[in-house]
Amino acid sequence: MGTDDAGRTEAGTKDAGADGLDPAAGRGAVRPETRTRRVPGWSVPLLAAAAGLLVWGAGTALGVEAVVRGGAGDTVVGPVAVIVTALLVGLAGWGVRSLLRRLGSPRAGRTPGERTWLVTCAVVLLVSLLGPLGAASASATVLLAALHLTVGAVVATGLRR
Repeated sequence: MGTDDAGRTEAGTKDAGADGLDPAAGRGAVRPETRTRRVPGWSVPLLAAAAGLLVWGAGTALGVEAVVRGGAGDTVVGPVAVIVTALLVGLAGWGVRSLLRRLGSPRAGRTPGERTWLVTCAVVLLVSLLGPLGAASASATVLLAALHLTVGAVVATGLRR
């Protein structure tokens, strides 16, 4: 199958060069098809849960027990709590981001509501970091804060665009 001078195949599509460069766009120009793809919104809660579980697993492997002190006694944060909480946070974030996308107006280089989304994420993350302050030990505080930061970062960046 041959190509014409513009790099199109007989079927009319651009020829996919092995180097990822567009021969018609000039030296070193990257084809639009080679840009990074967006993560589907439905996968972000799953990725957040997996990342949270990974952090929790690393912390417990290092001998840290995630225990939070409360009015009803101490609560051990286990893998089920990590997964369920991350899934709920991811699903809630997906809903909020969808709403902001509908209500927001597009700006130069940004999707509708993107700035509002990032500010909302920052505020929610800062408030959520108050929770680990009730941990039973300093190492548990660090582990729980790392969990919050990890899940928050995955949700904020995964749903950004």
